[in-house]
Amino acid sequence: MRIDLHTHSAASDGTDAPADVVAEAARAGLDVVALTDHDTTLGWDEAAVSAGHHGIALVRGVEISCRAGGTSVHLLGYLHDPADQELVAELDRTRRSRVGRARAIVERLALDYDLTWDDVQAQTVTGTTVGRPHIADALVAKGIVADRSAAFVSLLAVSSPYYVHHHAPDVVRAVELVRAAGGVPVLAHPGAIERGQVISDQVIRRMVDAGLAGLEVHHRDHDAAQRERLAAVAAASGLLVTGSSDYHGAGKPNVLGENVTSVEAFEAIESQGRLAVLRP
Repeated sequence: MRIDLHTHSAASDGTDAPADVVAEAARAGLDVVALTDHDTTLGWDEAAVSAGHHGIALVRGVEISCRAGGTSVHLLGYLHDPADQELVAELDRTRRSRVGRARAIVERLALDYDLTWDDVQAQTVTGTTVGRPHIADALVAKGIVADRSAAFVSLLAVSSPYYVHHHAPDVVRAVELVRAAGGVPVLAHPGAIERGQVISDQVIRRMVDAGLAGLEVHHRDHDAAQRERLAAVAAASGLLVTGSSDYHGAGKPNVLGENVTSVEAFEAIESQGRLAVLRP
């Protein structure tokens, strides 16, 4: 079985509709795909219909924007109850803050560049939570930067004078919320040092105590040394090891199935989740 447990659709910062993410996963030869949009489950229903049509198993999930002190952290949550009030409230708060932050960034950029909020909205579809990726796409469309990657290492970088912070829950609290909602929390790309500062093993241990289930070890942002180190951390803490593409459609070069999760890890995640995996 080929299993990819980290993808994004246009419900957050991907470029493909949820149905198209699933269709592309089937065409890529995957047997199982997880839809894990940032701070939203909006794409679940559409993805479920597509999964049935294309004969691929669907893991319903989310990627939660978190913080550990001043460090940005992403937590994958799988198979949780989408109606859990505490988790829903936290995700709603984050999305509202993200939109406000996006407006503030655009206002700062507009002082120096030909960019408007309408330009950014033109890069989204109905229901999308506007974020930095959509600002990046607008900057590309206006010819201000070459591509998303160029935007994120320059005008949208954390060190940029245009950067604005947004609300995000403490990552340990996020682990607790996912578990309370019946979900399975896995730390996304924990060794992605090119994205900025990463959390310490001490923070990971605190997450383990709160119920962390696994580490996303096999990811394109991890070199061989990081994968070896993270695999050792996972083994020492009894954590599952996953692998994923972090697919964003045309928004990033990531290819569906470029990293995959073992059947054993997938079955362990499935056994811990409140929701069922949707099978064809």
